Amino acid sequence: MTPPEQRPSPALREDRPRRTLREAFGQTLVELGAEFPNLVVLDADISGSLKTGAFRRHFPERHINFGTAEQDMLMAAGGLSTTGLIPLACTYATFATMRACEQIRSFICYSRLNVKVMCSHGGLEVGWDGPTHQATEDVAIMRAMPNMTVVVPADAIAVPPLLRQVVALDGPTYFRMGRNPVPIIYDEGQRFDLGKAITLRTGSDLTIIAMGVMVSLALDAADTLAGQGIDARVLDVHTVKPLDGEAIEGAAQETGAIVTAEDHNVIGGLGGAVAEYLAEHAPVPVLRVGVPDTFGRSGDPADLFPMYGMAAPDIVAAAHRVLARKKAAKTRLRKSQGLR
Repeated sequence: MTPPEQRPSPALREDRPRRTLREAFGQTLVELGAEFPNLVVLDADISGSLKTGAFRRHFPERHINFGTAEQDMLMAAGGLSTTGLIPLACTYATFATMRACEQIRSFICYSRLNVKVMCSHGGLEVGWDGPTHQATEDVAIMRAMPNMTVVVPADAIAVPPLLRQVVALDGPTYFRMGRNPVPIIYDEGQRFDLGKAITLRTGSDLTIIAMGVMVSLALDAADTLAGQGIDARVLDVHTVKPLDGEAIEGAAQETGAIVTAEDHNVIGGLGGAVAEYLAEHAPVPVLRVGVPDTFGRSGDPADLFPMYGMAAPDIVAAAHRVLARKKAAKTRLRKSQGLR
């Protein structure tokens, strides 16, 4: 039996190689450490999980292991940032955003300190570690904090350029990664800009807006829909905050229906952010695919995603439902105008 650490996430794109975002993160840290002498890496006793060991070997004087003391680590990160250093505080998403929530809010975001909160184990994709380690509320918590930027890369190719921009950005940032190997979506050389969504597939019937591991599943769903004669646009919203309102509003106006997909509670995450924005700028039918306001359970992600309505077929089903709402809305509008 393949160990859980090596099992893939449930995305279907078998034509693409798979790689963990954590591996790309660890390799990029070494490169950034050579470029930024003021870059320091803080760990909460999980350097093996976040792949920061290579940075520690290359720059031992710039690596600090705090043990399982996330609150202390975030407070120290805040202090270090006031000296001109760029601290990257590394731990699991649940422990950073909940155990150290007050420290991030009141001592980092409030003072707008230049601290980077770097986390893995976001969402049900964590799988076997169960609900205590499956961060399904973290994006909602972090995007609610003033001054915080929230970044969720979709694959290992996206990690280096986004991480480089995060390090160069002045201010608090939350960088969210999953645990398991995911399909490579992007080609080397793809341009990434913080705050700017990427259109991975054009389409005119509806738009699927996704983040993280769900971007690959959104592409799988779009392939299925294409076989059914439905033209689905796919957006990778790698920056949940600040949200690319221009791309989202354009998708709403041009396709008239939106499905969001995230490995996160449907409340307060990407789906919530998109729905909030569209309610004020371009109201269209919206359906959210994600964790349905419940806790997860321990298990293989390939089993958990269908169990919680988050697999590619569930995105396809949501697309059909939102298209029915789009059609019904058009019918009501025509009737209100006295048209048949």
